[in-house]
Amino acid sequence: MFLQCMLLTRENQRKKNNFWNELLQLVSCIPQNEMVVLAGDMNGHVGSNSVGYDGMHGGHGFGDRNADGSMILEFADGLNLVICNILFMKQESKLVTYVAGSAKSIVDYIMIRQGDKVKVRNVKVSPNEECVPKHKLLVMDMRLYNKKAT
Repeated sequence: MFLQCMLLTRENQRKKNNFWNELLQLVSCIPQNEMVVLAGDMNGHVGSNSVGYDGMHGGHGFGDRNADGSMILEFADGLNLVICNILFMKQESKLVTYVAGSAKSIVDYIMIRQGDKVKVRNVKVSPNEECVPKHKLLVMDMRLYNKKAT
C-alpha cells in the first residue's frame, strides 16, 4: 500500500493532531502482511540525533529536531515504522529535501514498516530535480522480491 500525505506548516495544533490521528487510524487498518510505503511532506524536523528513537531514526538526519519532528517520530514509533531517508549516511546535497534561499532542511520523508527495512537498498535526494517548488525529489530503491536460485 502506497500512501502519500502532506501536512501544511500553517495548521494549528488541533488540525495537526487530527492529521496524525487520522493517519494513525488509516495505517493501523492495513493488514500487517501488507507492505506500507508512506511518503510525503510532513513539515517537521526529526533532526540528526536518534536518541530515544533508535528503532525508527537511522541517525543520519540533518539539523535539530523540532516539536513537529517529535510528532513524526512518535507516529513512527506507534506504528513500528522506520524513516528510510535517514537510514543512510549521505552528503548534504543528497539528504536535504527542502531548500529556500539559505534555509535547508529535511521535511519530506519515506517511511515503511520495520519488517520491510531489509528491502530498502538506498534513499537519496536528487539535488537537481525539484518535484514542487523548493522541494527536491526523494527517491527510494527497494528490492520487492527475492531472485530465484538457478
